[in-house]
Amino acid sequence: MNSRISHCPDRASLASVLGPGISCVPMTATKLPGRWHPRRVLPIFLLVLCPPTVLVMWHTHVYLDGSVTRLAAVMSRFGVIETLWGIVKPVILGSPTAWAMIGVFAGLELTLMRLLPGRRFEGQPTFSGHVPAYKANGVPAFGITILLFWLSSFRLGLFPPTIIHDHLGELLGALNLMSLALCAVLYLKGRFSPSTKDSGITGNLIFDYYWGTELYPRILGFDVKMFTNCRFGMMGWGLILISYAASQAGLHGLSSSMLVAVGIQLVYIAKFFWWETGYLGSMDIQHDRAGFYICWGCLVWLPCVYTSSTLFLVDHPTNLHPALAAAIFASGVASVLVNYWADRQRQLVRATGGDCRIWGKAPVLIRAAYTTEDGVKRENLLLASGFWGISRHFHYVPEILGAFFWTLPVLFTHVLPWFYVIFLTILLTHRAFRDEERCRLKYGDDWKRYSEKVPYRIVPGII
Repeated sequence: MNSRISHCPDRASLASVLGPGISCVPMTATKLPGRWHPRRVLPIFLLVLCPPTVLVMWHTHVYLDGSVTRLAAVMSRFGVIETLWGIVKPVILGSPTAWAMIGVFAGLELTLMRLLPGRRFEGQPTFSGHVPAYKANGVPAFGITILLFWLSSFRLGLFPPTIIHDHLGELLGALNLMSLALCAVLYLKGRFSPSTKDSGITGNLIFDYYWGTELYPRILGFDVKMFTNCRFGMMGWGLILISYAASQAGLHGLSSSMLVAVGIQLVYIAKFFWWETGYLGSMDIQHDRAGFYICWGCLVWLPCVYTSSTLFLVDHPTNLHPALAAAIFASGVASVLVNYWADRQRQLVRATGGDCRIWGKAPVLIRAAYTTEDGVKRENLLLASGFWGISRHFHYVPEILGAFFWTLPVLFTHVLPWFYVIFLTILLTHRAFRDEERCRLKYGDDWKRYSEKVPYRIVPGII
């Protein structure tokens, strides 16, 4: 019997809301529900809505002061279609500069993935028996990326540090096209030349494009999800923040609100790369296929939406009282560290098979048995102490609080800069219920026992 430490819920991604939650079964067994079921209708809706939405969000923050009211007034005056086309048309194809920036950045990150040393890390075996392998070199890659940007822009003057902010609309337009094309390539690759046996289709072209046809695609030896999720999306997030801060410094002077917001996020991103091997063993990677929702989400949605509150600060600087700025920064960093601490507890138990101490005590574990589709009986250990004894998804609380604190410097003049916090809260709440159902079906009575021992899903006493 195979035993490993597990906790069904894990890190958030766009897939948590958009994903159909059918990936716990083998790819070849996947079936779609009825014609009008949300799993059929939602992908069409999102494929049409999401790509132009990022451009509208960028335009609203940059040209309409982040005001949804002003955007609505423009639409009322000129019409919805005319307004949308006026926003999208100038940037929909990107620009030569934007395409060059994307090419250089992608080339750099692929080179660092391949050449930087790092220990070998293996993910969990799939239903087909495939064991994904990675090189754990995210921390040096992050440090080198930031250093090269600083040297090239601030010291050598090869390009202005504001370059990302200056060309953001064109970058989003180019990223949209690149990502949509990549998803088409991944769809075809999964159908005709899959990297592993963990692939398959439902027979619905739109759904398969959206959901993906392969779990662990590789192109030229590069793991696609590691590149799109970690080394492009997350790595680009840090550079975008530095460019925003440089733009504000040049236009209005660098404010304490910008320093606080950027500082918390850089700590969060650095934490991510320190914890990257944990992410590569998470639900996002183990169960969500490489399709539109996860690849487009990391390549386009993340750069636009996750940084949107900081984009608002570029032209809306606020100098917070030093004590308030320090309090917000400390609270944000503490939230990030607690989130890491919670994930670290689970990793520690996984690495030691439960032979460790959690908060100075032996961990409380529940052995949860399940049977795979090929009839193999396995057993997971569900951690029910430490942070995981407070609630079954406690790590979502500091995740949301971290986003809240790096958004707080925008204050409360407009709702759009708060979109990411609202989105993340809905996303994680939905994910908690989705994963609870998945675990209930997987573990049966053992999950019931775990739920009785840890009765709250997210917030003790409330949810």
